Amino acid sequence: MPATPPNGSNGPNGPDAADELDWRALPGPVGQRLAALAAAALPGLTGADLPPSVRPVVRFTPSKRARLGAAALIGALQDSRPFRAAVVSWLREHRSDDLDAARLDGTDPVGAASAAVLLGEPDAAQRVAVLSRQVDDDRLRIERDAALARVDRLAVEVGRLQRKLAAAHEAGRNSGATRDAELERLRGRLREQGARLRAALDGAAGAAEDRNVDTAELRRALAATEVERDRERERADAARRQAARAAADAETARHAAREARQADEVRLTLLVETLAGAVTGLRRELALGEVTSTGSRPADLVAGAAPSQAVASRVEDPAALDRLLALSAAHLVVDGYNVTKTGYPDLTLSAQRDRLAAALAALAARTGVEVTVVFDGAAVVGVPVAAPRGVRVLFSDPGVLADDVIRAIAAAEPQGRPVVVVTSDRAVADAVRRCGAHPVPAAVLLARLSRI
Repeated sequence: MPATPPNGSNGPNGPDAADELDWRALPGPVGQRLAALAAAALPGLTGADLPPSVRPVVRFTPSKRARLGAAALIGALQDSRPFRAAVVSWLREHRSDDLDAARLDGTDPVGAASAAVLLGEPDAAQRVAVLSRQVDDDRLRIERDAALARVDRLAVEVGRLQRKLAAAHEAGRNSGATRDAELERLRGRLREQGARLRAALDGAAGAAEDRNVDTAELRRALAATEVERDRERERADAARRQAARAAADAETARHAAREARQADEVRLTLLVETLAGAVTGLRRELALGEVTSTGSRPADLVAGAAPSQAVASRVEDPAALDRLLALSAAHLVVDGYNVTKTGYPDLTLSAQRDRLAAALAALAARTGVEVTVVFDGAAVVGVPVAAPRGVRVLFSDPGVLADDVIRAIAAAEPQGRPVVVVTSDRAVADAVRRCGAHPVPAAVLLARLSRI
């Protein structure tokens, strides 16, 4: 909505009679009316017309804007001419009667003064001053009436108290003789009770002395008992701590031995399966016969030469990747974010993870290869409840990089098992190659997944 300067002003850049007023010192009714008018206009204004101090008020419910946001609205009307002009423009369009100060002057002086202040009319200060005097007069009149009412109530109360006091004086004179007789009787009883009290105090002093002696004996015995009890407790605590340490050491040893045995069994099983599959595949492809019992060949006995060390190759095309995945017991390890940020970086991290995991699940279903995808755990906001079937989804622990987890997986695999690591990180590729794994660029895997 365009903000037009109010009538009687010289525009947003010229002097304005409204600028000379202290809006925060306006009479209460005028301030409330201005806050109500500004609150009514807020939904119809654009963000450019709203000062920062007023934007939180827009989120209030309509019934609370004028009441809770009055200070912010009045301050914005005084400090921001564009905001004031936008409010006036909205009121002219939707509630023009609220701006007719001449019409409202006789029937609604508060509305007339509010309109004059909002429009910046020259007589705004005079209208506010007159209204302030009227408000003060009304307040003083109300206070005077309340004071007179309080005086009347106090006069009635004074009369009642005076009558009550006279009655009390009369009753006091009548009861004087009775009070003197009762006082003498009480003094006699007090003397009698004083004699009994002195006798009781003498007996209590003797009993207290005997009790003090017995208490000292009991305290010495209790102190000795507590010392012995503390010693026994310390010995028992030491024994329990020693037993707990022994049990913890034993449990740690058993756990370590069990983990080592399980790891060795897994590695041995995978190695045997990998070797068996590789040997069977080579015999089937090369149509070889049985190896001789010695396992030696004439060329193995030639001096001056040594067999070359197998070095994992770098795969550069999807066909080579398919050949690796076709090997028996192959294990595909994927650097998750390295692949997703190469293939679809515009998606959110959660969407990247879901899309890659779904594509890898389809690849695992077609090839039967073991698939592990590793993501950095530090960037995870919501971890999936369950990984897709056939895909192992891992997240690195806090403070641990996914690259380190991938290196650990490659190093944990037995020698001879085909391990394919998909990453474009040169350092990770070099590290897994030294472990015997086959590094594959992220682009090659993305090209292979696009064919599924």
